[in-house]
Amino acid sequence: MKSILRLAEIKPLLPSIDLIAAMQEGFIQYSNGKCVVPPVGELLFEQPKGEAHIKYGYIQDDDYYVIKIASGFYDNPKLGLSSCQGMMLLFDQKTGVPVSILLDEGHLTDMRTAAAGALVAKYFAPKQIDAIGIIGTGIQARLQLELLKQITPCRKVWVWGRTPENVQAYIQDMQHDWNITAATSTSELVQHCQLIVTTTPATQALLQATDIQAGTHITAVGSDTATKQELESAILTKADIVIADSLPQSQSRGEVFRAVQAGAISYEKVIELGNALQDKTLQRQHEEQITVADLTGVAVQDIMIAKAVFEAFNNK
Repeated sequence: MKSILRLAEIKPLLPSIDLIAAMQEGFIQYSNGKCVVPPVGELLFEQPKGEAHIKYGYIQDDDYYVIKIASGFYDNPKLGLSSCQGMMLLFDQKTGVPVSILLDEGHLTDMRTAAAGALVAKYFAPKQIDAIGIIGTGIQARLQLELLKQITPCRKVWVWGRTPENVQAYIQDMQHDWNITAATSTSELVQHCQLIVTTTPATQALLQATDIQAGTHITAVGSDTATKQELESAILTKADIVIADSLPQSQSRGEVFRAVQAGAISYEKVIELGNALQDKTLQRQHEEQITVADLTGVAVQDIMIAKAVFEAFNNK
């Protein structure tokens, strides 16, 4: 074992890594068939409400393979703990020898998810963004904005959350960099925003198709199991472009899965992200299009960020 890195050692390394570029490379490798990524392992808990995901795989001809364990336990903040926990395990791809344990407490999963959100905004959001809409008030609701700084100069934000106290805490925490308004409903938020990011573990749709205006881009990151749903399925029917980070995963989880189940779309309408990144004709063509990106989280993202952190540590 070469190293055990804890969160306090990992965080200072991240500013030196171009996370958005790393995610782009990973998704392209994935869609080009260069990755071995088995189905997601999953544990769902009821008392208290929570989940654990096991994602793992490797990029062909790379140096490493990665196993990632990440959990979300939504009552943790009441205990003074982050809702996200986990670790990433890095192994030598040629020998199976353990190389590094990244005790990141789920932070790298959060960061790679936010970087993927920024990546899809780069290629699918309209160029003119008057305001960004954030659905949710948790960790991902914060990190999505932080990474979007690299993509858009827009600093006007509308935020909606179920709990008014959490909305006010969100505004207090984020207002130093953003002009934030609390929306009284998701419908009000949608009226003002051209780029919307949904970040909740909702199991019933929070956004309705009749509210979505021409020129809107939606990045949905909360629905990463078969039971979660943030978007009414008719939104995907209405969309001009529907992107999934993984077509195989969209057959068992996420907004695409729910929309196909409902008969709102067929899988033929869905474009895998890595393919769209390589073909400009599959990206936004004009400002009036409605675009949706369904991000369920793919192991190649964990591979890319774990490798980048380990190499940054060795090169510092």
